[in-house]
Amino acid sequence: MYDYYLGGCHNFAADRAAAEEILKIFPDTGVAAQTNRAFLRRAVRWAAERGVRQFLDVGAGLPTQGNVHEVVRAVNPDARVVYVDTDEVAVAYARRLLPTDGGRTVVVRGDLRRPDELLADPTLRATLDLREPVALLLVAVLHFVPDADDPWTAVARLRDATAPGSLLALSHLTLDGAPPLPARAGTEVYRRSSAPLVPRTHADVARFLDGYDLVEPGLVRLADWRPDGEPQAAVSHGYGGVGVRR
Repeated sequence: MYDYYLGGCHNFAADRAAAEEILKIFPDTGVAAQTNRAFLRRAVRWAAERGVRQFLDVGAGLPTQGNVHEVVRAVNPDARVVYVDTDEVAVAYARRLLPTDGGRTVVVRGDLRRPDELLADPTLRATLDLREPVALLLVAVLHFVPDADDPWTAVARLRDATAPGSLLALSHLTLDGAPPLPARAGTEVYRRSSAPLVPRTHADVARFLDGYDLVEPGLVRLADWRPDGEPQAAVSHGYGGVGVRR
């Protein structure tokens, strides 16, 4: 659905049908998805320009517009990127689409809700050196993990496995300020899919950044995080922020 919102071609009929339902409720969802993707590009470029050479993108989904490895390689051609997703179709498809570059870009199947299994993955361990700073990317994924699965503990486990100076870049859907009836209707569409939607408040999203020092301007609407003049519509249905591990 995300790729469809972005105008990409890596999506399926079921994705397109569900996305069209959402667009009837929130017509600006496509623009908001582009705003989220622009945030990802800015956060990744910011990290790469500050010398981070390792990127762990959890919940990456299907390759789409402006992938992490493309943004990173424009700054550091030798950087390493690990994409993670729990869906075997997305993983298989991503492996076909991503470049063969000597093992610097890899895709593994893993689940954010089981961080210890993810961290033990042999391909991940062979690609990333967790003793060195890593940029952990949790972009538009945490709002698919219900409270019952305690995503805060999972994120803390990933944080603790990375070296001081590592980064967390996250974006998260919110319904703060959204009209209640359309918000409920949109949530219901996702509830019928394989990934029910869990929008959260600013306070609940901020908890994911415990143990990190927030980079200015903090946890803000996505369009407001370090805008760099890149053409974009300032439609944000979520919060975004970057933190540096203490």
